[in-house]
Amino acid sequence: MKYRIFLSDFDGTLVRDDGTVSARNIAAIEAYRRAGGVFAVCTGRMLASIRQRLKELGLEDGLVVAFQGAQIADIASGKLLRDEAFTRAEALEVVRFMEEAGMHIHIYAGSEMYANRRNGLLEAYEKICRVKAIVSDMPLSELIVREDLRVVKALAMCMPEEQAAVRGLLRERFGEKYFITFSSEWLVEIMPKGQTKGAAVEFLAAHYGVPREEIAAIGDQENDLPMLLAAGGKFAVANAVEQLKREATVVPSCAEDGVAFAIENYAMQ
Repeated sequence: MKYRIFLSDFDGTLVRDDGTVSARNIAAIEAYRRAGGVFAVCTGRMLASIRQRLKELGLEDGLVVAFQGAQIADIASGKLLRDEAFTRAEALEVVRFMEEAGMHIHIYAGSEMYANRRNGLLEAYEKICRVKAIVSDMPLSELIVREDLRVVKALAMCMPEEQAAVRGLLRERFGEKYFITFSSEWLVEIMPKGQTKGAAVEFLAAHYGVPREEIAAIGDQENDLPMLLAAGGKFAVANAVEQLKREATVVPSCAEDGVAFAIENYAMQ
């Protein structure tokens, strides 16, 4: 087996546009695990969202990576092995700036997702994530203080044509202070510095005692880039953004079972 650990992004990589995972992908994951490989989902989703989907992949044990790597949990017990977040001051700095800019904001704390407005974008996002947002009747910055929220991630929802401007505004304000990325054309995500999927690769390498050269990763969006750069095997589905494909071996698209292809033709060789 060339790669003893295989990390896969979820949305746009493993799960198709209709919200399902193909039988071929599920079978490939099962075969890889039976052969002794460690398969883990590595997603920007909150833990409460991704844990709902693991059983359909046949994953009832092992580890799952959520919030871009800020949280890593044992699947069977739910125990957190890694749990990082913004400091109170950092969270308030980020959220207050987003509020002043008039952004549609989500913040994530514990198992809850909070939003500052309800609209069609939020409702579509809730349907995908299978998590209902708590829409605050006060500014989210005030809610953080009142409820003593420990914020893991902040997110701006926007129309695709607005994404570049939103991301540019956040990067202009914060520079390298925080990790600012996107996981779809509708989202811009802000994480504490260093909380990336690349940090998850480092954690799993140490946890399982496997060198990074024997870890493979596959993804489709900008937020997957740190994971690919940290892994020995770098794969991008054909529907991935160009930035990712430049750094990786390109395999068939998500719709064409690219994860299964990478496992069958590379990881298990």
